[in-house]
Amino acid sequence: MTGAPPLECLIVGGGPAGLMAAIYLARFRRRVCVVDAGASRAALIPRSHNVPGFVHGLSGAELIERMSAQLNELAVTRVEAEVTALQRHEHGFEASWNGRGHAAATVILACGIVDTHPPFAEWRAAVADGLLRYCPICDAFEATGRRIGVVGPLDRAAAKALFLRGYARDVTLLATGADDAKAATSELSEAGVGIVFAPELRLARRGGGVEADFADGRTAQFDIVYPAMGAEVRSQLAMALGADHTADGHLKVDDHQRTSIAGLYGIGDVVTDLHQISVAFGHAAIAACTIHNSLPPRFA
Repeated sequence: MTGAPPLECLIVGGGPAGLMAAIYLARFRRRVCVVDAGASRAALIPRSHNVPGFVHGLSGAELIERMSAQLNELAVTRVEAEVTALQRHEHGFEASWNGRGHAAATVILACGIVDTHPPFAEWRAAVADGLLRYCPICDAFEATGRRIGVVGPLDRAAAKALFLRGYARDVTLLATGADDAKAATSELSEAGVGIVFAPELRLARRGGGVEADFADGRTAQFDIVYPAMGAEVRSQLAMALGADHTADGHLKVDDHQRTSIAGLYGIGDVVTDLHQISVAFGHAAIAACTIHNSLPPRFA
């Protein structure tokens, strides 16, 4: 253990959810620390148009930079590290990073998710250029009228393809599941969604768009591709404590963002598959207010 007084709240994750929670708690004059491993999913967003007040949108990196500047003004401690363990302690919790233990009365997990990427060697550059997109709720409006491909097993990709059909006539589902050819596809066909069974699909950049290369030598061209291949939920720290969670690893929380472990909170993508910055902000505000009210009063 370090000799510093216990934190009133440790926030694990420095994306929009974690930073917003830190802003609230700092303005409540609480001792708070943000520990971030530097792998925020939001940082990959080339431009978001769902953040209120930014008429022409802003990038995820710019949003994080602006929020970080706000935390600097509030003198919030931030550490670039990975929290490797979390356990119960007399002060509430003990978290480990950089080989040392740190005590905290409460903990907010804002660890997010890691997307499962399609077979696309240049996926990161394609995301930056808006060719590969993961959230149609966020940016399907900008894909209106384009040639759209949706990649993934049918059980994951069908709903996304149907949603995107509301924005474009040319939508094709590239089904990668081993047994997808045996699945019912009538709803997709009736909606005008093309279906190609492509378990050995490969993607590559071609001519300003994305080319799908199939095992039989055929190809198809798209302006934009949306993967629907699932994600890893970064909830391991909470699960190690026995926190309730769904089958896919999302933490179960109440309407105050409290997990089943007293003093442990979950916000943002780690608790929901509605991956929206505005949702993350709301979770953060709720959790921060609940934590502030749960701690001993702080008088001037």
